[in-house]
Amino acid sequence: MTSWTIKDLHVVQARQLAVPGDDTFFIAVRAADAVGWYGPVGERVGRYVNDVLAHETKDALVTDHIGLLGELREAARRLPSEAASWAVGAVDCAVWDLHGRLAEGTVAELLAAAAPRPLIPAYASWLTQDLGHIDNQDMLTRVMAGGWSFTKWGLRRDPADPPGEAATRMARAVECCSQALGVPLAVDAVGTWTPAVALAFAQVADPVFLRWLEDPLPRHDADTYELLAATALPLAVGERAHCDEDPAGLIQYVRPSALTLDAVGCGGLTRATQIIHVAQTLGVPVYPHGRSLLPGLHLAAAYPDAVPAVEYRLRWEPGRQRLYESPLRPENGRLRLPDIPGLGTTPRSTACPASR
Repeated sequence: MTSWTIKDLHVVQARQLAVPGDDTFFIAVRAADAVGWYGPVGERVGRYVNDVLAHETKDALVTDHIGLLGELREAARRLPSEAASWAVGAVDCAVWDLHGRLAEGTVAELLAAAAPRPLIPAYASWLTQDLGHIDNQDMLTRVMAGGWSFTKWGLRRDPADPPGEAATRMARAVECCSQALGVPLAVDAVGTWTPAVALAFAQVADPVFLRWLEDPLPRHDADTYELLAATALPLAVGERAHCDEDPAGLIQYVRPSALTLDAVGCGGLTRATQIIHVAQTLGVPVYPHGRSLLPGLHLAAAYPDAVPAVEYRLRWEPGRQRLYESPLRPENGRLRLPDIPGLGTTPRSTACPASR
């Protein structure tokens, strides 16, 4: 095998088609005559990559993903930050994109033991639409008609409500919407719940109407999750998993119905593949978080038995796709794996010298 070594890494900004509030920074890593990309990420992540991690990639082997991940994690431990795990993951994904380009294959092909599946099932999420405040259910019906595997919605607690009242109101909203559509719904607490609300909801919600409740606690609180896991409430966690978190421990104390892993936030594709193997051993399906859609898509293509579907965020993903040279568009609830080398994360326009 050719020994490709990384020459340099740059953090650059997309210059076209972004709107205020979008993540617009891309990681560019170069070896031989190719450039690997990952983005978009936020400015804090980009700054952390540039200031802390860029030096760790110099002269690293492109194909030594586990070795490079170890170096990146160690550097991140020396300077902890909320951006650290995302920064590690962004660099890891850029190197995987570079590996695919140099090997002239998709990242899914590099990961898979057999030919990856070309069409990936997706589920639609629309977290700015809150089930507790939807008066016109026609909108729910229109989304359901898109051919998605299932749908996920916001379920926010009103901070003015006592825990019991908030839980009862939200449980009724889920039941009403689920009955109207004739299918169970996934819901996300969107960072608004307290442990008291989550425990009260577990007592009043009928699990027949729920596919899962995602991240009902603001942190991976082992004691409260053990109490929730003892109920019939189907849970999903994983979006907040970071590069040094023990996936087996997280799965064992939460006992989730789904692991909604973020393929970048957890430390990148190298770390995500390790976590997928643990989840598969413990019998927990993985549904990659939609903020890192393209890496998640390659995981789902490479591991179809472990990753049933990916999340497509209806509110945000179309805008993110505008930043790519080859944007993805859903096809009746499915996404087609890019057939170009790498991840398919080449930005449409940057000011990066490496992109010329």
